[in-house]
Amino acid sequence: MGARGILAAEAGRLLDEVLLPLWRGASSRAFYRRGLELQERYSLAFYDALIVAAALEAGCSRLLSEDLQDGLRIERLTIENPFRS
Repeated sequence: MGARGILAAEAGRLLDEVLLPLWRGASSRAFYRRGLELQERYSLAFYDALIVAAALEAGCSRLLSEDLQDGLRIERLTIENPFRS
């Protein structure tokens, strides 16, 4: 069984539907500054603040996390623990 290449149309669809949405939250000075502001305001760990900043930048309204406080509202984002009882 040999490897099958993908057609240009399939590659274009993969690029548009999978890869480009992932590039939406590219790092920038403003992104890290926002993370630092969120860290200070909400007493978050630095990397948790960056996750929240990325979710806000991407336009998310929910963030699933077992590490952050369940029910915490940060701007338009609500933190939800997917494992809560």
